[in-house]
Amino acid sequence: MKTSPAIALAAAIAATAAADGDRVLPLPVMAGDLASQRIVWTGKGGGEGGTAGACEPVIASRTNASFEGGQYIAQGGFAQGEIAAASFTLPASAFPIRIDMAEMIFATSATTVTTSTHWSVLFWSGTPASGVLEFYASSDGDVLPHLVMQPGTNGTNVQFLVDPGAPEQIIIQDDGTHTVSFGYRIDLHNAQTQNPCVVAPPSTANAFPTTDVGGLQYPADNWLYMVDCGPLGCGAGWRRFSQLATGCRPSGDWVMRLTWTALGQCPTVPTGACCVGGGCTQQTLADCQALGGTYRGDGVACTATTCDTGAPVACCFASTGGCLSLSASNCLAAGGSPGPAGSTCASYNCNPLGACCMPDGTCAGPLSPSACAAAGGTYKGDNSTCATVSCPPPVGAACFPNGFCLLLTQAEAQTAGATWRGAGTTCADGNGDGSADACARLGDLNGDGRVSGADLGILLGDWGSALQRSDLNRDGTVNGSDLGLLLGEWSP
Repeated sequence: MKTSPAIALAAAIAATAAADGDRVLPLPVMAGDLASQRIVWTGKGGGEGGTAGACEPVIASRTNASFEGGQYIAQGGFAQGEIAAASFTLPASAFPIRIDMAEMIFATSATTVTTSTHWSVLFWSGTPASGVLEFYASSDGDVLPHLVMQPGTNGTNVQFLVDPGAPEQIIIQDDGTHTVSFGYRIDLHNAQTQNPCVVAPPSTANAFPTTDVGGLQYPADNWLYMVDCGPLGCGAGWRRFSQLATGCRPSGDWVMRLTWTALGQCPTVPTGACCVGGGCTQQTLADCQALGGTYRGDGVACTATTCDTGAPVACCFASTGGCLSLSASNCLAAGGSPGPAGSTCASYNCNPLGACCMPDGTCAGPLSPSACAAAGGTYKGDNSTCATVSCPPPVGAACFPNGFCLLLTQAEAQTAGATWRGAGTTCADGNGDGSADACARLGDLNGDGRVSGADLGILLGDWGSALQRSDLNRDGTVNGSDLGLLLGEWSP
């Protein structure tokens, strides 16, 4: 088979399916104990310091791999001179940025010799195809060691770390696209014995960059630089994965990630869906990886199918109250509501009802959890009743004579000699005058800072009603008690 020199391959193909003579050579690798080769760049020349940054480092990635071992696809057709790269679009306000670390996992598959691979790491402002190459460094076997891997099936995370105190830092300016890219190039294989356009580098004697087994999620942000094989290849130069034909396109994303620090405005670290043990939570990429989870991407929300593994769960049908055991995807397609991972129809309650404590301290129900939440209440549990639960009394702003405000119940406010302003009121100072808005001068109904005839007119107009604006003592009725409170605050 004669195709491009760097090709992506189906994750399910067995390692024995491709022989060394084939140009397309997928190499599934299970790296249980992933090694790390940390190379610290200290820059060139003397001096002290580095570039200070007040922001927290951010990890950017285009793969769901955990970088802690697992299954990968070594791209066995990758030739000398070819480059694996990824692009990241960042907030414009974050630029300029400082590069802290670049990582990529390389793997061997049943090699029979110790392999030594010469490599380079490259950084661009913009994309690799149209941006500016800002920095590159190449292994020399001395300051920057070559990648050396022992015989067998192994994985190594090559970590290019920039010493934060070094006088030479890697700073990327915004070229207008708000994009930064980096890549790893194989400069010299351990044994590229023949023309790579005709025969792939021998898999038993070389290490290769890897893609993940989670499926291609970022075809526009993964890049491949290919040597020119003419009519035998899939093109030459830079190509996005999305620009490659099906037979030339990788089946997953490059297993590489970039750690960077904003020297401009500190960005908000994005979160996304993190699948752990069949469940889904919103996490940052770093936190998800620390939990051993699978990160589904920035901004991806947790839904019933985000972490669906195809395993059956309890599927509830509201129209009938019945339950079937279906996968989450099939359940939604059938109009049902899937339960959590591991749920069964025997143990899962498809139609929960219970008591609901309302914001005013009363109890309603039985209601469903969703109906209770829609009413602003607190669901007290399946099968609970108002006869068996105790709803806490509501709190509100309690205004003390000196203007101080606390959130208390009505009984607590009376005990402390404070004026309770009603359930749900707060001690917020919305107008910024240094005191709680709810504790503005009692009786100042029109908010002009005085208690006068205008306020009296408002109170008399509300007489006999339950309007809170004139119900100064919050007893549920505007009456003589409220009139007495207003007159007691009368302005001269």
